[in-house]
Amino acid sequence: MSRGLPVPGSPAQGPPASRGRRVYVGCAGWSIPKSLSASFPAEGSHLQRYAARLSAVEINSSFYRLHRPQTYARWAATTPPDFRFAVKMPRAITHYGRLQDLTVLPEFLAGPRELSEKLGPLLVQLPPSLVFARDVAERFFTALREQFAGRIACEPRHASWFGTEAEILLRRFRVARVAADPPPVPQAAVPGGWEEWTYYRLHGSPRLYYSSYADEALESLARRLQQDAKDKSEVWCIFNNTAAGAAHENALSLLARLERQDRD
Repeated sequence: MSRGLPVPGSPAQGPPASRGRRVYVGCAGWSIPKSLSASFPAEGSHLQRYAARLSAVEINSSFYRLHRPQTYARWAATTPPDFRFAVKMPRAITHYGRLQDLTVLPEFLAGPRELSEKLGPLLVQLPPSLVFARDVAERFFTALREQFAGRIACEPRHASWFGTEAEILLRRFRVARVAADPPPVPQAAVPGGWEEWTYYRLHGSPRLYYSSYADEALESLARRLQQDAKDKSEVWCIFNNTAAGAAHENALSLLARLERQDRD
């Protein structure tokens, strides 16, 4: 199958392996490192070139600032039909507001809605210092669910979020708990919460955001994702080791391993 090259202003053709697949592989951001430029098509924007090879991306810039709805609409219009976007919730809600100040929530949600069918999960990453408080979490997820019915992934980083009470609450609100590497606590290494689908975030280990994953780790991860895909509606795997360009290389390598496993 010929991939073709993306044409600016029109949707690109996506990676063949992503078509019909329930496993989405991508990075936290689509800016392509110069060292990997030859691994992507030569023409088009960074997003168009990225989307020609990988099936999903996690928008992290939304954590720092709100994007206009027109921006999300443009991203949707210039990517393949089965490409998907995960969108990180603003720090104004998760870090500064600590799940209690939801003033910007309606304005934030207006953007991702423009992605339409290309919208994947919302990512709620919590600060390491945020202790689980049932009343606060319940009010937050109630408000979020009143305005958003789609997939939600939560990445807690305080040990108190890994107890039974938090697990029950996440399941009640249909929120998947992220499986993170390196895990802040042992339980964080595996998915939790709502288990109808899974979301993996790989931050680089041993050096956070920098380290590349070895072949053995990627091979093991590929088997794990394929196993999850047998009984989950969707499986997401996002590489966040972007500081030195390892994320894109790891994502491409993982995708190749998944393709080989599909053929075997």
